[in-house]
Amino acid sequence: MDPTPVAAPRLVKINIELARKLGLDPGALASTEGVEILAGNRVAEGSEPLAMAYAGHQFGHFVPQLGDGRANLLGEVIGQDGLRYDIQLKGSGPSAFSRRGDGRAALGPVLREYIVSEAMAAMGVPTTRALAAVTTGEQVFRETILPGAVLTRVAASHLRVGTFQYFAAQGDTEGIQTLADYAIARHYPEAAQREKPYRALLDGVIARHAYLMAQWMLLGFIHGVMNTDNTSISGETIDYGPCAFMEAYDPAKVFSSIDHRGRYAYGNQPHAAHWNLTRLAETLLPLLQREEGSEEAATASAWAALEAFGSQFEAAQAAGLRRKLGLFTEREGDAVLAQDLMDRMAANSADFTLTFRRLSDAVAGPEGDAGVRTLFADPSAYDSWANTWRNRLKEEDVSGQERAKSMRLASPAFIPRNHRMEAVIEAAVLRQDFQPFEELLDVVSRPYEDRPEFERYATPALPEECVSQTFCGT
Repeated sequence: MDPTPVAAPRLVKINIELARKLGLDPGALASTEGVEILAGNRVAEGSEPLAMAYAGHQFGHFVPQLGDGRANLLGEVIGQDGLRYDIQLKGSGPSAFSRRGDGRAALGPVLREYIVSEAMAAMGVPTTRALAAVTTGEQVFRETILPGAVLTRVAASHLRVGTFQYFAAQGDTEGIQTLADYAIARHYPEAAQREKPYRALLDGVIARHAYLMAQWMLLGFIHGVMNTDNTSISGETIDYGPCAFMEAYDPAKVFSSIDHRGRYAYGNQPHAAHWNLTRLAETLLPLLQREEGSEEAATASAWAALEAFGSQFEAAQAAGLRRKLGLFTEREGDAVLAQDLMDRMAANSADFTLTFRRLSDAVAGPEGDAGVRTLFADPSAYDSWANTWRNRLKEEDVSGQERAKSMRLASPAFIPRNHRMEAVIEAAVLRQDFQPFEELLDVVSRPYEDRPEFERYATPALPEECVSQTFCGT
C-alpha cells in the first residue's frame, strides 16, 4: 500500500550527514520532488512501499496482529559503509494494520523522535536515526487538534521480536525459518557458519540487547514502551514514544503516561529486555529443536542462551561505570563503589547527567568538588563517598588530566532534557518557530563537548519547568 498524500508538505529538516552516509543527495531530498517523496505524495523510482506485519506483547498482553499502522517501508539502500539500511516513513497514512487509526503523526512526536534518536546516535548508542521531517499542512486529532508531520526513519532493519511472534502465533514454522535465515544473513552473518546457526542467532540478539540496555542505563535513558514489538532484532533502539532522560536519579522513575504500574521504569529495563528476549526464544524453539534433536534439548539450549544475558549486561554496565568514575583497571569493590554513589544520588535527588559529568572536574582534586556537592540535597553524602573514590584513584598511576579526558567521553554534558524538548515542541506547534528545534538538535548532536554558550541546556529543570509525563503520540 502506498503512502497517503498530504495537502501541503513543507520541509522541516534534512539530516545532511546521514543522507551522505546513505549515498543520497541531500539537495535532491530537499527539492520539491524530494519533499513530496518524504511526505508520501510521490513514490520514488524503484520503491515498492509496504506496511510490515508483526505481533507483540504490549505491557505483557499478547496481541497476535499489530503491524505498521502509520508507517510505510519505502525500501532499502546500501550505505557508503556497504551495509543495508531500511528507509521508512512514519505518519504516512493508514494501512491494513491501522486498527481504526488515522495513520498520521503529530508534529510534536516527530520532533521528539528526531532529536532523541540523533542524540542517542551522537552518544554512541545503537539506534534508528532520523533522515528527515516534514509538516503535512494537515491537522491530526488527538487530545486536541495538532499540526501533522511525517518522519523519515532509517534503521538497520525493522525486524522485531514481534515479527517472529507474528509467524509463531500462526504456527508457521517455515515462515519463522525464512525470517530467521533472513535475520542471520542481514544482521548476524557469522551465525551462518556455526554448527547451530539458530542458537547462534539467539545468542547474537541477546548479546546486542545486553549491551544496549547497559548503554541506556549508563545515560539515564528511559524508553517507556519496551513491548516486544519495540524490541529490534538488530539490537538498535527503536520507536521513541514516551521516552525521556532522567534528571534527579531515581531507579523507579517512570515518565510514560500509559505505564501505570512501572513495568518499564528505568530500573526495570534490563528485566524487561530479558523478558522480551525470552519471548523471542520461544518462537525459535522449533528451529532449535531441529538443531538439538529434541524438545527438551531445545528448551535447555534456549535457557542457556538467555542465562548469558545477565552476566553480559552486568559486565557492560560495570565497564561503563568504571569509565564514568575515571577508573582504568578493574578491581574488586568497584561495583560497590559505583552503587554506593548511585544510592546516595537517589537519596539526595542528584542530577544523573551532571553528577557524572562534574566528577570529571573533581577527579583532579578536592578543589573540584564544589560543582558536584551542590547537586546533592545533603552535600556531605557526596563528601564521604568522594574520600573512598579518591583512595581508589590512588591505586592507579594515571594523571588527573588523562582521567578527566576519558571521563568526559563517557558522560555527556548535554542530553535532550524534557523541559527543553517541551519548549521546542511548543515553539514549533504554536508559533511555527523551528529555531529552538535547530538549536537543541545542534547541542545534543555534540553531547560530549563543553560549550559554555549553551550552558542553559545542561541545567536541570526548575520546579515549575519539570515534565512529569511523556506521551506516545500515536
